[in-house]
Amino acid sequence: MRFPVFALLLPLALAGLETQAQSQVYKTTDKDGNVVFTDQPPADGTPSEKVRVSPVNTTPATTISAPRAKPGASAEAAAAEMPVVSITAPENESTIPKGGGDFGVFASVEPSLEGDQRLQLRIDGEVWGDPQASGAWQLNNIFRGAHDLSVELLDSSGDTISTSATVRVYVLRPSVLN
Repeated sequence: MRFPVFALLLPLALAGLETQAQSQVYKTTDKDGNVVFTDQPPADGTPSEKVRVSPVNTTPATTISAPRAKPGASAEAAAAEMPVVSITAPENESTIPKGGGDFGVFASVEPSLEGDQRLQLRIDGEVWGDPQASGAWQLNNIFRGAHDLSVELLDSSGDTISTSATVRVYVLRPSVLN
């Protein structure tokens, strides 16, 4: 018998919403043969089975730090240098924990953006979104697997001035195959 994916994921969702002290889940089958998961036994006396829910795994959020200034660098020396773009988060070889494939990407430019300069995010070499003045992107629904991130500094005509080093991330997501 094949069950809908939501019926299989419902116990996990219920487990995440309840506290440890109230984490009891009941499984019943309705008159049409559909499996139903609830947090209370059926009021009509329909036979139900208690489901053992394991504790939910959690991972702390990624710490984001501000770029460090180079010691002894003067404003004139910084202006004379080629701009340096770097991805400050996530770190290279990071693993994005199981979930919806949602995470933030943060980049910095030394010296700061000037005039009409913009930053362009690339994921696996493909342009992601529009060029922007902000060095922050919120990514959603990124597919599972390894992904290479880079950020380009663009001039007012859209030509690349500088590119960050590539940062590889590994996105973990549930799969219907596993």
